[in-house]
Amino acid sequence: MIHLARTGLGTAPLGGLFEAVSDETAEATFELAWERGIRFFDTAPLYGLGLSEQRLGRFLAGKPRGDFVLATKVGRLLRPDAPPDPDQAHWAGTPAVNPAFDFSYDGVLRSVDESLGRLGLDRIDVLYIHDPDDHYEEALAGAYRALDRLRGEGTIRAVGAGMNQVEMLVAFAREAAFDCFLVAGRWTLLDRSALEDLLPLCEERGIAVIAAGVFNSGILAGGTTFDYRPAAPEQLARAAELEAVCARYGVPLAAAALQFPLRHPAVASALLGPRSPAQLAQSLDLLAVPVPAGLWAELSA
Repeated sequence: MIHLARTGLGTAPLGGLFEAVSDETAEATFELAWERGIRFFDTAPLYGLGLSEQRLGRFLAGKPRGDFVLATKVGRLLRPDAPPDPDQAHWAGTPAVNPAFDFSYDGVLRSVDESLGRLGLDRIDVLYIHDPDDHYEEALAGAYRALDRLRGEGTIRAVGAGMNQVEMLVAFAREAAFDCFLVAGRWTLLDRSALEDLLPLCEERGIAVIAAGVFNSGILAGGTTFDYRPAAPEQLARAAELEAVCARYGVPLAAAALQFPLRHPAVASALLGPRSPAQLAQSLDLLAVPVPAGLWAELSA
């Protein structure tokens, strides 16, 4: 089983999620991550429509290949002649290509080759099937079969799936031999839906869980969005309640939110998602804030 560091760097914001990020800012963020000991990096073709992979690859080109773990994803091919996707509005400053869903066996193998080209590397450590929400059958019959072959050949070290929901990940865990799952936004202080079925199943079957979206896109870090949409009044009220509990112990809500997912034994790693060195430094400082046992007891209750 692949070893995953407790903290990883998610690179969607550095690919221009919601607003453009300069090459210089992305490079400086990668440099700080490396200086502060981060050696697990997560990207995807979708992130910046190739921009995240290109930037990360340029940075990692100067690092010893055995010193870091690299994860990327399959399920989108980037094509200039593909029809525009409505979700492309989320990305700024990106190349002139459009993402096309493709979870077929051959499409996934093409995706891997193209990711290696953008990254400028000769291998990938972890490959996730990326958000196959409406493509379950093809994801298993095509994408999983391709990744299982690559794993068997030793081309990749781990097969995973990355999603914003738990139900399909539970089905994947029961149907095939996955090594890890990237779970975005479903194991947080505000949304604990992964706890009922997914986390116990992963613990039982030895599937490593990587927690992402731990702030639910901002509401747990002082923002007003939940999963990239305006938060509902009841979500804002619940976040305020959590913040008040943390305040009684002198702990920032964001510190508790960042550390909370790592407390479950099935969770191997949590991803940070900064868009600048300053944001990364702040997150790393929050990870180091002491959280009293009494606060964890109240938050768990």
